[in-house]
Amino acid sequence: MVEQHAPHLDTVFHALGDATRRRMLRDLAQAERTVSQLAEPFAISLAAASKHIKVLENAGMIRREVRGRTHLCRLDPGPLASAHEWLTAYERFWTDRLDALDRLLREEDARNARNPPENPAKTPRGDSHE
Repeated sequence: MVEQHAPHLDTVFHALGDATRRRMLRDLAQAERTVSQLAEPFAISLAAASKHIKVLENAGMIRREVRGRTHLCRLDPGPLASAHEWLTAYERFWTDRLDALDRLLREEDARNARNPPENPAKTPRGDSHE
């Protein structure tokens, strides 16, 4: 698999790697929010919230609009689509692998059903008759 946008994906996955930022994205998926509104659910300062927002902005996942003293944030789902596309390739890979494993196990079960192994409890265990 060729990774054409690796540096961009690095910033996206870095941004998604933090639970606070993921929660902020979930909130923004519902509606646009101010920085204060994004910080509200967390025990963090506005400065800390602003740093998280800056990481999301650098990844291109949110847009910030300044209206007077209010900073309004809005979700930009484009980079999430790129991350999803990257993950989808690996999903196909693992689905194919798991499907192949499932086929092998079913074939083995079918062979065992046709030719059951001998029951080891009924087989002599090499007792010597000396």
